[in-house]
Amino acid sequence: MPQTLKLAASQSRTLSTLAATLEALKTTTQHAAREGVDLILFPEAYLGGYPRTCDFGISVGARSAGGRDQFLHYFRDSVDLGDTPRGAGDEWVDRDLEVGKGKEYRGDGTREFLERVARDTGVFVVTGLVERSGGSLYCSVVYVCPRLGCIGKRRKVMPTGAERMIWAQGSPSTLRAVTTTIKGVNLTMAAAICWENYMPLLRYSLYSQNVNLYLAPTADPRDTWLSLMRTIGCESRAFVLSANQCVKRKHLPEWIAGKKDSTATSDIGSTLASAAPRSHGRRRSTLTVTEGNHELVLPTTDEQSENGDNSLTNKLSEIAIADVSGSSSDEEFVCAGGSCIVGPLGDVLKEPLWNVEDGLHIVDADFEDCERGRLDLDVAGSYSRNDVFHLEVDGLDLDPPQ
Repeated sequence: MPQTLKLAASQSRTLSTLAATLEALKTTTQHAAREGVDLILFPEAYLGGYPRTCDFGISVGARSAGGRDQFLHYFRDSVDLGDTPRGAGDEWVDRDLEVGKGKEYRGDGTREFLERVARDTGVFVVTGLVERSGGSLYCSVVYVCPRLGCIGKRRKVMPTGAERMIWAQGSPSTLRAVTTTIKGVNLTMAAAICWENYMPLLRYSLYSQNVNLYLAPTADPRDTWLSLMRTIGCESRAFVLSANQCVKRKHLPEWIAGKKDSTATSDIGSTLASAAPRSHGRRRSTLTVTEGNHELVLPTTDEQSENGDNSLTNKLSEIAIADVSGSSSDEEFVCAGGSCIVGPLGDVLKEPLWNVEDGLHIVDADFEDCERGRLDLDVAGSYSRNDVFHLEVDGLDLDPPQ
């Protein structure tokens, strides 16, 4: 019996409201279904949004009132799946948690919406989202089966950098892989979110569960991401899907783009780094500045001239002031995308998708290739020297799920 499924990675961006983003997810999934897709992955924080460029008025030892207002907006944009702060696990999956009097279900209805989309389209949906529970936010991934509904959910265990100020740490127990059967193909899948993929022991915890579908929703648009995905494909002997958002400055929420907080300090280096369009051979224009015997090429927007003062200091100041004042080009990309698909030997099946706001990568995946790849490498089995090296994760069963 053929062991082939059609997999998709959707490069979709968060829209202005949760309702609009859910409708866009539905439309994309319906389109994928017409293309014969069996499973689709959406990006990190797709529902709720990734608050790129926002500092929430935070500096070391200080917070601002404006930043707290920004967090209020972000909190209200997030998703309530009806889970508990500790993470109820199987109780949440099996709907065994108490439902409030007079309520049909726990949460805000997002879970039920996703389950209807999966059921109506016949497509297995995996999406990143920002989940609120109690008074905290979590960066999460939910697995939605067309037949069974939500069969699992996990929360990011290690938010990166400034994410740590707005997202709580999830429990390692949620790294548990989930299993399903689609068209006679047995899948064991698990997700590592964004820079969790740079954690070798976390990756190994997923390899140990014998995953053949490795999901990597991300917010990282750097060129180096593809090399990491290729490494994971080669190490895991699994198919690797990675989905990212492609976002222009004009797409940022009004509470980010329209409410600059004058009381918060700005890191000019970080501001420039986030504002510069990703090159990938596609940098739109440059300033060439000569300082002594050294030629420096700086990214710039369409409005900036290449014919001005050649003083390096003046050029840097102009760029910094333009960005901090919010006058930089609305058309520049603050995240260039880069969604890609990699095979079980580390081969690139779909190259990164750059500067495309809405794109869909689709591949036919022969899951027998995963087993073919185990001939010479099974990093958690025959190649692991498990008589010498041991990994234990508190609260997580590393034995392959059934």
